[in-house]
Amino acid sequence: MKKTFLMTAALALLMAGGAAAADLKFKPGEDSKFNWQSFEDFKKGHDLKGQTLTIFGPWRGEDEALFKVVYAYFTEATGVEIKYSSSENYEQQIVIDTQAGSPPDVAILPQPGLIADLASKGYLSPLGDETQKWLLDNYAAGQSWVDLSTYKGKDGNAALFAFPYKIDVKSLVWYVPENFEDAGYEVPKTMEDLKALTEQIVADGGTPWCIGLGSGGATGWPATDWVEDLMLRTATPETYDKWVTNQIPFTDAAVTGALDEFGWFAKNDKFVDGGAAAVASTDFRDSPKGLFASPPKCYLHHQASFIPSFFPEGTVVGEDADFFYMPPYASKPELGNPVLGAGTLAMITKDTPAARAFIEFLKTPIAHEVWMAQTSFLTPFKSANQEAYANAPMKKQGEILLNSTTFRFDGSDLMPGKIGAGAFWTGMIDFVGGKSAADVAAGVQKSWDAIK
Repeated sequence: MKKTFLMTAALALLMAGGAAAADLKFKPGEDSKFNWQSFEDFKKGHDLKGQTLTIFGPWRGEDEALFKVVYAYFTEATGVEIKYSSSENYEQQIVIDTQAGSPPDVAILPQPGLIADLASKGYLSPLGDETQKWLLDNYAAGQSWVDLSTYKGKDGNAALFAFPYKIDVKSLVWYVPENFEDAGYEVPKTMEDLKALTEQIVADGGTPWCIGLGSGGATGWPATDWVEDLMLRTATPETYDKWVTNQIPFTDAAVTGALDEFGWFAKNDKFVDGGAAAVASTDFRDSPKGLFASPPKCYLHHQASFIPSFFPEGTVVGEDADFFYMPPYASKPELGNPVLGAGTLAMITKDTPAARAFIEFLKTPIAHEVWMAQTSFLTPFKSANQEAYANAPMKKQGEILLNSTTFRFDGSDLMPGKIGAGAFWTGMIDFVGGKSAADVAAGVQKSWDAIK
């Protein structure tokens, strides 16, 4: 899905070979922010010298280089040579390879829908009750991660087939601290506060929000993130799950209610830079630029963790721009602190001792901390040292994951492509263009019902 691609720094097709001790970026034992004991303990139990592990994943370019730094420690601990490969069309490639009977030992994918399909066809090996318990005990909002990693196998029985690793956060609102300071605004802690701030900015003669849905052939997708975030703040996680699997229709009151919540922000001319008519036509990459205008064209921008890539050159996150967690409603305490996001999941596609050992490696703090200490990596692993994060903004996003009571994967990525990357996108354009939530929902549901 396009949104998933935007969450990575993938630039080029590469293939990487094995790693040796000389490749270790951080020397074991030298920096106390790393849990070297976890590395030593893992090392004692996994002597697999002479074995080779093939891993196929989505990471290319910079992200692949970062992953190589991580798996060098697995090689150092086990003696296993890793051969990593990727493809620009990795979703199609993994299907081809598994169907041909030549899968990698481990596959890492960012699409739960594709993982579900592979599991249902018998191409994945269950990770076992021990891994399920590990996730429950060691990941914040552990049940959410177990749910995300559980799929029906070829026999129709549900089992844990995946291990979540490297997560992205979408529940963020961006702002310029200097603008807030000049105007005397404070970061809102509740959705009620966020709405009150929106109205206060208008009363003060400003424009609260920059919202842009333009994205070429994918125009409309930023609005789906808004709706999903608001759905998690107005309805239960179980309702969200039923929605993305069509167990309740788009026309359900919970769904249209979330649409109207988005409409409260996006369909009011006073609330959006350029007025409501500009929402659909403004490219999402250009949209946050209003935050940095003088005077500000807007004060707030809802977008995922990748958006600083489109901030003006030289912008320092944490200083020139910052973010806060998209807050929950104080009036709905039972919904806790939900987080919307995406991420990758590792699974065994060829059951070997090296593949099993790699999943065990992902349970060690060091497998997280080494990537945390670089860039582009967040984890809900409670035992990973938060001080290992390379910078304050990454640490702050990591804390959002740790404080979450519920995590849910991007809903449109869980829906069939014709809906999540089709009717839902175009429906949101119709919605900001003036159609009612009920009419838009009915149209999306009609498209879903037409899928055979």
